Amino acid sequence: MKLDCRPYIARMKFSFLFIWLLLLGAGPVAAQQVRSGPMVGYSDLREVALWVQTDGPCRVAFRYWPLGDKAQVRTSPAAETRADRAFTATVAIGGLEPGTRYAYEVLVNRKPVRRSYPLEFQTQALWMHRTDPPAFRFAAGSCNFTNDPPYDRPGRGYGGGDSIFTTIYRFRPDFMLWLGDNIYLREVDWNSRSGIYYRYTHARSLPELQPLLGSCHHYAIWDDHDYGPNDSDRGYLRKRDAWEAFRDFWANPTVGLDTPYNGITTQFAWADCEFFLLDNRWFRSPNKRRTGRCTILGKKQLNWLIDALVSSKATFKFICIGGQVLNPAEVHETYANICPEERSQLLRLIKREGISGVLFLDGDRHTSELSRLEDADFYPLHDLTISPLTSSVPGPQAEQEANTLRVPGTFVRERNFALIEVSGPLKERVLTLNIVGADGVTRWTRQILASELQAPKRRRSGN
Repeated sequence: MKLDCRPYIARMKFSFLFIWLLLLGAGPVAAQQVRSGPMVGYSDLREVALWVQTDGPCRVAFRYWPLGDKAQVRTSPAAETRADRAFTATVAIGGLEPGTRYAYEVLVNRKPVRRSYPLEFQTQALWMHRTDPPAFRFAAGSCNFTNDPPYDRPGRGYGGGDSIFTTIYRFRPDFMLWLGDNIYLREVDWNSRSGIYYRYTHARSLPELQPLLGSCHHYAIWDDHDYGPNDSDRGYLRKRDAWEAFRDFWANPTVGLDTPYNGITTQFAWADCEFFLLDNRWFRSPNKRRTGRCTILGKKQLNWLIDALVSSKATFKFICIGGQVLNPAEVHETYANICPEERSQLLRLIKREGISGVLFLDGDRHTSELSRLEDADFYPLHDLTISPLTSSVPGPQAEQEANTLRVPGTFVRERNFALIEVSGPLKERVLTLNIVGADGVTRWTRQILASELQAPKRRRSGN
């Protein structure tokens, strides 16, 4: 009997065709290996950081080139993503040219990962001793709750309005400043390292967030909900795991003072401004502690802050912290309610040291407002509270809170963010504060001149 091999040959041809098609589709397969990101981290004159999270262990790198000139393409050093760091990787790219915008792409196991939105980063301009500082603008916000029904409390979801990230993206800020409660750890997360990393992964994977991550530089601090349980403090058992998760999911210039596991404090400069990113949890005494010294910043961090402020030549010095500083109302976790002695010490030192240009940026309260502290012997201090991004908002009674320093017309009780602009020549810099709703419409605008924030000149005191 003659064997008919045609059916087998046809199957083999089909198999080869199927494998060939799979190979052609290797690009999309690689794309599935990226869980979230890429994200653009810190930016300096000749160095930036890029971050990405993959679905499993991979070798990642970044290919980049000056925008519009792919002939100058270069590839970053590679990094391995590992399970113990939730398959995240941050790569610092040096040797860049100042004041240049670059396009980039992610390489996973040497294969490019395509994205449907632009991937770009920028280095800062080398303006010193050459020109006036460039104008720039940045977004700021806090309190981002990404719903996760299996693990959320019963009832209506606490978060919503994720489209706010699309709105922020459309404004094309130079960078975004995350002012704490950037994720919300749940009861199922607090007591395990895996739980903390799961929550960070879940929040970072939000689809609406990805375009903003890919082309806007990001800096962050934390507050209680992305550090541990509600109102958590230095006694939180898993604080080291929380520190490692923060390090692995953000790309700040540094993480903490001097040594690892010493909080998340850091600072960075943008043009002629400096941002002092404080940690209000790592050194914090318990809110209900009756003995011992009450502290939020702690002695070491407070001394570092004053030293850094005194040494700074920045026009505007933004002090960024998770909770309100100036609000005198003794409610919730305002500085005045939890630790009035340290608050007084901080404000007194700023005044005694004659530090010009100070403004506070904070979140936490699920409402936004501008507070202004007048002083006959000093310039007025301002505190801009920006909250929430996607978390729920309180009832109308919140506006009745006794914040006697609130600037009239600045209270906002809805999901919102700040769009902050710095412009003008060096000796005439102007700060423009805009509070913008999730719909992209500005709720209010205020301007502060650098000339209004000048400390009186005094001789050094021996005290």
